[in-house]
Parts: sequence; structure tokens; C-alpha cells
Amino acid sequence: MERPRIVGILLMGILVWCCMATSANADTKMIYKDSNQPYNARIKDLIGRMTLEEKIGQMIQIERNVSSPEVMRKYFIGSLLSGGGSEPTPQASPKDWIDMVNEFQKGSLSSRLGIPMIYGIDAVHGHNNVYKATIFPHNIVNRIGVVTALEVRATGIHYVFAPCIAVCRDPRWGRCYESYSEDPKIVQDMTEIIPGLQGQIPSSYPKGVPFVGGMESVAACAKHYIGDGGTTKGINENNTVIDNKGLLSIHMPGYVSSIRKGVATVMISYSSLNGVKMHANYEMVTNFLKKNLRFKGFVISDWEGIDRITSPPHANYTYSIEASVNAGLDMIMLPYNYTEFIDGLTYLVKNNFVPMSRIDDAVKRILLVKFTMGLFENPLADEKFVGQLGCEAHRELAREAVRKSLVLLKNGKSADAPLLPLPKKASNILVAGSHADNLGYQCGGWTIKWMGFSGNNLTTGTTILTAIKNTVDPTTKVVYNENPDAEFVKSGGFSYAIVVVGEHPYAETKGDNLNLTIPEPGPSTITNVCGTVKCVVVVVSGRPVVIQPYVASIEALVAAWLPGSEGQGVADVLFGDFGFTGKLSFTWFKTVDQLPMHVGDPHYDPLFPLGFGLTTQPAKAQ
Repeated sequence: MERPRIVGILLMGILVWCCMATSANADTKMIYKDSNQPYNARIKDLIGRMTLEEKIGQMIQIERNVSSPEVMRKYFIGSLLSGGGSEPTPQASPKDWIDMVNEFQKGSLSSRLGIPMIYGIDAVHGHNNVYKATIFPHNIVNRIGVVTALEVRATGIHYVFAPCIAVCRDPRWGRCYESYSEDPKIVQDMTEIIPGLQGQIPSSYPKGVPFVGGMESVAACAKHYIGDGGTTKGINENNTVIDNKGLLSIHMPGYVSSIRKGVATVMISYSSLNGVKMHANYEMVTNFLKKNLRFKGFVISDWEGIDRITSPPHANYTYSIEASVNAGLDMIMLPYNYTEFIDGLTYLVKNNFVPMSRIDDAVKRILLVKFTMGLFENPLADEKFVGQLGCEAHRELAREAVRKSLVLLKNGKSADAPLLPLPKKASNILVAGSHADNLGYQCGGWTIKWMGFSGNNLTTGTTILTAIKNTVDPTTKVVYNENPDAEFVKSGGFSYAIVVVGEHPYAETKGDNLNLTIPEPGPSTITNVCGTVKCVVVVVSGRPVVIQPYVASIEALVAAWLPGSEGQGVADVLFGDFGFTGKLSFTWFKTVDQLPMHVGDPHYDPLFPLGFGLTTQPAKAQ
């Protein structure tokens, strides 16, 4: 009987060895790398392999200028960004960008688990803010999103901090030009840019789950959650005082629509809501956004947003980390002090101030977006989209958007005697104003640089002056004088004048403005020119500005907003190749003393009401 016992022991040993071998094989099969597996299975597999250090790394977004491939590998950094004006070299080419992004990505891929990073760009505000303050058809908004995605992909970047779905309730706010409207319904309609950026979400796609449809698309970001456009007196990063009904009816609809359209990420606002800093607002971030609205993408902070939970900023950074992460923020745009953040969050988790379940929730959301984007299958950018950057078809779309964004506020001393469209053939015309020949002023803030720029050297485009010269009859003499005195105008014998004035570029708090007057010499130019000759004034601004004192002397008045690089779109409509169709998506006030002022207010007495805009028909061939 001894031999069967020995054989039985041997068989049991073989069975145990086989089970161990099978278990080992199962363990080495990396489900997260299998694109045929469902996202949840891939996430579960990957997160089960991750250390706390690797998880915290995924929650970090840092500026590219403090990173390197080695930093990406060593600290498992989840995301990089380029802030306003941050680029690999001055006026970098698309290939420069792609090479830089890929170098960083290779660092991420060389880490233990090879988790790809996602690269975001702050300068995309420039794509997002050009066509504001006008009520656009859905189709063109969607097309703008598609083109923006292609141009961003042409530089190797995966992720844009757009759209800004703030509802600007006071034009004194320095970020009002980033807002589509004071009307929440218009803002809600403009979220149609999201399927343009991310791809059209399938009808059967689960609600609240992020969707990014392929290599031609980018991850979008709805921002800034919530109430950023409702602060007292429009002071940037200040306090929004509002009841629940107002919050839900004014500031929330855009987020509801964005989430339905599969937006990948949501950025938190610097501002406070009824005294509570949004970066530390558990009720609004976790309970409402994640639980009530069932948002499954990741929540990201703004630039140094968690630092500003305290006053002064960064006064108690450990508390800021704890408050923000426990509030429900998943990725932190640090963007510099990553070792301090890593040490602080590691301490908070190991000492049970931040539960591991919260860390896992954050990382699962970040990984879901990365899997949805196909980053694990296609982590490296290639050059196939390079030809899309600034191509003629995209410029034509931008030009079309400019034409449709212009709002005609006045046309002639009476309806029977319109000035516009202007005749292309005239003996002698005057073009004046600080904004007539300045691409930087046309584009505004968040263009190339954070605060924008002045002049014509940093981007390619057509100034309004050049567009006018391109459009008029060859026999028409165009005289340009930026700020002529009255005597010059009187002696010029001009048939008519075009005056182009407005705001200088700005961004964020630098744009907060309690008086909203057009800076000099704009008013002087209007007075000197329009007091002498028939004139059309084109206002280049990110918001309504004080214009009432000059309206009586102005023959025709056009709100051009920030037309960006394609100034030819302005001339297209001034000279009647196309008609004016734009309508105001902001109330144009008479005086700043009226602000804030909205439709339905007892004191609603605007210079031009929300939705106003005169129309013209295209002129017959001249």
C-alpha cells in the first residue's frame, strides 16, 4: 500500500505546481494592456497592480518646463500641461511640439507599468474665445470644435481646457470674453462644441461616461465649475452669492448638457460659492457633480487652485491638499511643486486623513479617460495632422465665423438712410483707430501668450486694415492714420471713414474693469473722425463697453468682438459680400452704474438689449 501513497503525494504535488503555474500565468497576463477587454476590467486590473506612489503620480499635472522624461518615469506623473505662452522654443513648429510631447511620453512609458500621460494645453483659450458674444447655429459651433481638435492634435497634444461654459452675469469680469453669454440657454446650446472636440457620442452610449472618439479628437474640459461668472461686481476669483434655484437655473444647465455629451473632464473654479471655496466644496463636487449628475470623468483643479483655498495662498498646503482631494478633486494642476504635493498626500493617506477609497476613485476616473482616448494603444503622437495647422480650409471656417459673429448695432441716421454696406468704389476713404492694423489686438488675451500681445509679428493673419485694402475697388484710395486730428480729417476729402477701436488684450484678473471705457486714444479718434465725416465705428472688444456718449455722432456701429486672425471676415460684411446676421448674446448697457443688469430686472434699460442685431442683405455686385 506504500507505493499508491507515494504516487498520490506526487500527483498532489504536480497538481499544486500546476495550480501555482496557472495562477502565475494569470497574474502575468496584463489585462489592462488588452484593448479587447472592457474598460472596467482593464481599470480593475491596472489599479490592482499600482502602488500608492504610482496612484498619487497619476493625480498630478505639472508644467512641462519643470519636467523631463526622467521626472515622468520616476514620479509616475499622470499629466503635463503648457500654460499660457509655454512652448518648447519661441514660435515652435508643430514638429517641435510633437517631438517634445513624445519625449515626455517615452518617459512615462518607461515606468514600471508604462501608464501613458495626457498632455493638456492652457493656450487653447485662444481657440475657445474668438467667436463669442454672438448667437451661433449649432452646426458652425460643432465645426469649430472639429477644427480646433485637429489643430491641437497637429501639435501632438491630447487634451484642451475648453469649453468655458461660464455664464457671465457682469461684463466687469475680466474673463467675460471667455463666456458665450449671460443667458444660460445660449451657453447650454454652445456646448455643441464638445462633440466637435471629442467626436459625436453614440446614441446608446451610457450617460455621464466620458467619450473621446479617436485620434482626430481631443479630451475636452467644461469649466469653471461652478458660478465663476456670477461673482459680486464681476471680481475675478471672488464670491458668488446665489440661492439654490438661481444656481441650478443659471450656472448649472451648461454642465448638465456637457455631461450628456460625454465631456471627459470638468475644471473647478477659483471662486467661492456662498463663501465656500469651490476647490474645497465637497457638497458641489462629490455630492452634486459626481453623484447627482453622475459625472464619470475626472475633476481637475485650476492652476494652483488648491493653493488658493487658504489666504494667503499656500499658507497651509497640507490642509489644502486634504480639503481638495477629500472634496472630490481627482487631478491637481499643481503645476510646479510636485514633490511637496507627493509628500503631503502620501502622509495624509498613510495617516488616514484621506481614505484610500478616495485615491482609488480619482485614479479610476483618470484611467477611464485615458483608456477612452486610446492612449494605451496609441500613446505617441505622429505628424499626420501637421498639415492641418493653419490650413486654408480652417482659415475659411474662421473667416465664416467672424462674419456671422459681427453684430450691427446702428446703421445710418435713420432706417431709410443706411450707411452699410459700404461702397467698394470711392475716391478716397479713411481708416483710423488703434485696432485697425494690429493682429494682437484683434485676437485678445490667451493668444500665443497669456496676456496676448500687440502688433503683427507673433501670428499669421489678416488685419482689418489689410482686409479693407483687399476688398475695395483698385481705384479706391485707402488712407490710414491711426489717430488723426480733426484738421487732418477735414482736409482729407474722404468719402467715408472706418474707425476701429477697442480694448487692449488682457486675461483673468488683469481684465477686471469697473469702468469699461474704451482706452485712449479710441474715444478721441471717434470724436475727431466721426464729428467730421460719415463714419462706421468697429468696436473690437471681449465684452460690451461704454459707447453711449458717441452713438449720436456715429453713422454706423458694429460690435466685432475678438475676430482673431481672420480680419477679412470683417471686411466681407462691411462691404456687403455677405449680410449682417449676428445677434447680441450679452446686454449692452448704457452706463456701468446699471450693472449687473439682465432681462427681467426692474431696472432693465439697456442701450441695446440681449438678442438685438440689425440685419442687411448682401450688396449687388459693385
